[in-house]
Amino acid sequence: MNKMVNWFLAVSLLLVAACVTNSSDNRKTIFNINLDDDLTSLDPAFARNQNAIWMDNQLYNGLVQLDDNLKVKPCIAKNWEISADGLQYIFHLRNDVFFQDDDRFKNGIGRKITAADFVYSFGRLIDAKVGSSGSWIFSDKVVGGQSFVALNDSTFSIQLKQPFPPMLGLLSSAYCSVVPHEVVDFYGKDFRSHPVGTGPFKFKYWKEGEVLVFLKNERYWERDSTGHRLPYLDAVRASFIPDKQTAFMAFIKRDLDFFNGINGSYRDDILTKSGHITQKYKGKFIMVTHPYLNTEYLGIIVDTNLDILKNSPLKLLKIRQAINYAIDRQSMIKYLRNSMCTPGNAGFIPKGMPGFDDKKVIGYNYDPEKARQLLAEAGFPDGKGLPEITLYTVSSYRDLIEYIQGELNQTGIKTRVEIMEGASLREQIAKNGVNFFRASWNADYPDGENYLSVFYSKNKVPFGPNYTAFNNKQFDKLYNQSYHVINDNARYALYQQMDNLMMQQSPVVVLYYDNLVNLYQNNISGYRVNGMNLLTLKYVKKR
Repeated sequence: MNKMVNWFLAVSLLLVAACVTNSSDNRKTIFNINLDDDLTSLDPAFARNQNAIWMDNQLYNGLVQLDDNLKVKPCIAKNWEISADGLQYIFHLRNDVFFQDDDRFKNGIGRKITAADFVYSFGRLIDAKVGSSGSWIFSDKVVGGQSFVALNDSTFSIQLKQPFPPMLGLLSSAYCSVVPHEVVDFYGKDFRSHPVGTGPFKFKYWKEGEVLVFLKNERYWERDSTGHRLPYLDAVRASFIPDKQTAFMAFIKRDLDFFNGINGSYRDDILTKSGHITQKYKGKFIMVTHPYLNTEYLGIIVDTNLDILKNSPLKLLKIRQAINYAIDRQSMIKYLRNSMCTPGNAGFIPKGMPGFDDKKVIGYNYDPEKARQLLAEAGFPDGKGLPEITLYTVSSYRDLIEYIQGELNQTGIKTRVEIMEGASLREQIAKNGVNFFRASWNADYPDGENYLSVFYSKNKVPFGPNYTAFNNKQFDKLYNQSYHVINDNARYALYQQMDNLMMQQSPVVVLYYDNLVNLYQNNISGYRVNGMNLLTLKYVKKR
C-alpha cells in the first residue's frame, strides 16, 4: 500500500513539473497537501465538507471574504450598501476580475465577470434541479430567483424576505462562489470535475482518490501590499492518503508541506499532555494552533411530549444539570486531547466566535458534590433507583465517551455506551431516535446565530437542526428580535441572553471548544490562521 501511495506521489510530482510553465525561474514551488477523506466535487454548489471548501477556496471567489479575525472584507464586491430596513443588499463589483481560461469562452480566454454571473450562481443554489447542498443559504431568506437582480453589469442586488444581520458573513461561504454559465451549462453535473472560477489557482488535473493538481492563475486580480500579483506558489498538489497516521509519516518525510489535525494513536507521540511538541519532533516543523469554531457536546432530548422521553430520567432538569456538573472537562482535555481545546464551561457558542464572552455566559464547572445534591433533590440519592442511561456515539470518540461514562458512574449516574456507525447515528439523531448522544457543531458562517439556530423551536426535527427538541418562548422571542438588530454588539448581547437561557435548561452538555492544529514544514511562510480553519494558499510562500 505504501509503495502504491509513494508511486502516485511521484507520478503526480512529475505531472506538476511538466505542467507548470509560468514561473520566471526554473525552480517551481509546489505546495503538497493531503486530503484524507474522499473529495466528491469541485462544484461550489456542493461544498459540503472541509476538503471541498479548502479546494474551492483556491479555485473561486465570492462577493466578500473573511479576514483572519473573521471580519467581512471586500472581494469581488469592492463595496456595498444595506437598506435601512435590512432587506436589500446592493453590491458594487470590481471591473478587473476574470474567469479562468476555458474552451467554452470565446477564443478560450476567460471573460470578465458581471452582476449577471451572480444572479446565475445564486439562482443555482436554490434550483431544485441542481439539488445543491447549499440551498439552505437562501431558501428561507428570499422569494425565488427574482430576489437576485443585476441592476447593471457592475451592480448586483439581493432582496430578503426579512432582515438577517449575519448575511454578509453567510455570503463568504464557498457555496456563494461565482461560476460561469457557459461552462456550467455545457458540462452540467460534470462541472464537478471541470471547474472554472476566478480564484488564485486554476484546475489542471484530477484522478479521483489519487491526485489533484491546481496551477497558478496568472491573471488573478488580487495583489499584495507591494503590488505583487498573487498567488506566490506555482502549483498545489493534493494526494488522497486515507489513513491519518500514514499521512503524518508522509509529512515527516517532507512529502507533504501541510498537515491538519492531530488525533488517534499517534497524538501522544507528537504532543505532550500540556499541548507542546514533544522533544522527538521539536524544531522539525511549525505547529500553529488557534480556537476553532467547533463545539463538541452531548445532546439530550428535552421535549416531554415525545415518547422517547416518557420513561427516561433525562426529562428531569436536575438530572440533566447533574450530568453537566459531574464531568471534569479540564482533566478530560488534558489527558484525552493533549490540551488542544478549551473546556466547555460557558455556552454553546464557542470560543473564537465574535461576541464570545465566558464572563457573561454561565455554563457548568466540575462540581461532583453539586451533581450528587441535584440527584438527591430529583429523588435519586447516590443514584439509587435511577434507571441506566444509554449514551450513543461513534467509534472514533469511544475514549472520550468512556471517560464521561466513568465520571457519571462515580457520581451515581449509571450509563451504558452504545457505539454506532456514523451515518446511522446521524440518521437517528435527525429523527429524534436517540435521546442522549455525542455530536458537534461546526460554524457555517462566523456569527453566533448559526449556533443558536440549533435551539430555535421552528427548527425542530424534521424542519431543522434542533435535535434536542428545545422549546422556550423567551428564547424564541429573543432569537426573532436579533434579526432586527444591526449593531453587532447589541446583537451579541441578545445572543448571550439566549445562550444563558438555553444552558439553564441543559438540553446539551458542552464538552469543549475545539482548537485547530496545523503543521507546516519549516520552509513554508505566509500561511494564515482563522477560527473557521479556512485554508488560504494565495499568500503562502515556499523556499
